[in-house]
Amino acid sequence: MREKLYSVFVCFLFSTILPFTVNAQKDSRFEVSKNLDIFNALVKEVEMFYVDSVDVEKLMRKGIDAMLNDLDPYTEYIPEQDMDDLKYMTTGEYGGIGSYIRQREEGVIIAEPFEGMPAELAGLKAGDRILRIDTTDVSSFSSDQVSSLLKGVPNTKMQLTIQRPGEKKPRKFDLIRKQILVDQVTYYGVRENGVGYIQLKGFTDKSAQEVKNAFEDLRKNKGIKSLVLDLRSNGGGLLESAVQIVNMFVPKGKEVVSTRGKIKQWDRTYRTSNEPLDTVMPIAVLINGASASAAEIVSGALQDMDRAVLVGQRSFGKGLVQSTRELPYNGSVKITMSKYYIPSGRCIQQIDYSHRKADGSVAAIPDSLTSVFYTSNGRPVRDGGGVRPEFEVEETKVPTLMYYLVTDYVLFDFVTDWVQKHPKIAPVEDFVVTDEDFEAFKAYAKEKNFTYDRQSEKALKTLKEVAEFEGYLDGDTTLITALKAQITPDLERDFDRFKDQITKILGSEIVKRYYFQKGELIESLKDDDVLKKAIEVLSTPELYKKTLNATEEQKETALAKGHSLGLMALLSVPVGVFC
Repeated sequence: MREKLYSVFVCFLFSTILPFTVNAQKDSRFEVSKNLDIFNALVKEVEMFYVDSVDVEKLMRKGIDAMLNDLDPYTEYIPEQDMDDLKYMTTGEYGGIGSYIRQREEGVIIAEPFEGMPAELAGLKAGDRILRIDTTDVSSFSSDQVSSLLKGVPNTKMQLTIQRPGEKKPRKFDLIRKQILVDQVTYYGVRENGVGYIQLKGFTDKSAQEVKNAFEDLRKNKGIKSLVLDLRSNGGGLLESAVQIVNMFVPKGKEVVSTRGKIKQWDRTYRTSNEPLDTVMPIAVLINGASASAAEIVSGALQDMDRAVLVGQRSFGKGLVQSTRELPYNGSVKITMSKYYIPSGRCIQQIDYSHRKADGSVAAIPDSLTSVFYTSNGRPVRDGGGVRPEFEVEETKVPTLMYYLVTDYVLFDFVTDWVQKHPKIAPVEDFVVTDEDFEAFKAYAKEKNFTYDRQSEKALKTLKEVAEFEGYLDGDTTLITALKAQITPDLERDFDRFKDQITKILGSEIVKRYYFQKGELIESLKDDDVLKKAIEVLSTPELYKKTLNATEEQKETALAKGHSLGLMALLSVPVGVFC
């Protein structure tokens, strides 16, 4: 009787729900078809009858971008001509001369040649303005246009005509394009107390191998006792690369991350599939507010497994996963298809794009609405709002003055001039920006009539207007005047006030011109408070162990909540998933 009743119930359920589901799907498909017909007809009418000529491709691209931007910042259309950019994201490779370029009012300049690449080997310098590429005058081109001409098939020849600052006559350089491979491990080495250090700036298909090579060299040849993995300002990349890096430090078969989206058949669980390199060496991972996605998978997974301590600032909070889908005419769309969940079961996505306000803006999930999850040892961790470090080190705030020194090219141009007067400098470890260099930079800024906007000055003006309107001042502006005197830009005063910060960024820019990105990073690690804290923790075994162990009360709470890891089934791994 029970079986008959059950069969009747199931039949009733399917007869009720299935037609509703099918009808819902039909309605959805009809809406898609209807709106595509409307859109197609609208474009035709505009192109045919609008009073002025219409660039249909440009118009359509704006419409596509606006539509996708309304979803989230990561879903984007990639036309055929931009597919090389997608390849660069996944491989770190492209055909070209190996240099960053930058748009300025007077034209496009070489901003940073890469060490050992055609631009640097040919003798191009930061600050060189590109006038011609072969026979094409590019003096009025945008940086995108210049970039497309500089890139090309490896082993093809090209000639650049440039204008070097301080010189009257242009120079010509013959170059041969090559396959440019941008290393993701910018630098690795040994710090004090036998602490190894590896900096990883992105997750491509070669990142895991680069980290492995660096770690094995540090462990076997340098004899390190512990490791710092620096993921600060690492914006992410391939999810598979993140899983491979976690695999180096945890046992085989451990769940690292799972993805869940609308199409349940595409949900995946990623586990470590290889034997690890080391499961006991103490590890500290450095993160900050610009550490996102794949960087958060590595740091969050190692935290959830109690395999590493995190040091720095709360990470960005990107818990969304993108995959590429092919489109007609050789284009692609990189589309957000799922959210990812690290071993404790938490998703660290901070912004809720599915619930926009009336004005289209989105908000972060407040800490009060986040939930508690538990690490392998029973330590409480939270979802939403990124990954929180065990040791938070306050980030130094960048004053407005520094922002404008960089964006107005005052710093860049001063260093370009400084380098021309100094053919060589001391090794990075010994290089110091002198007081004479600092004073020369200050004098240069004054000579160029450098001015900088101050948000506090704007805010004070608004406050005064509101206070006068509401009658709070009654003609007495003494307090406003006194406050204005304190916040009015004063180059001499503000240069001296922020001398340490200005000297640090000046030193990094100078060192980069001689020792490239590796030298710049080494210079930036001098007096690095976050790195200092990580070394302190790793050099104190008792503190390290205590940090990763939960208290008895935390363990009891975790057990009461039914805390466990690795419940999801192992599924196949798709290729080309971005985080």
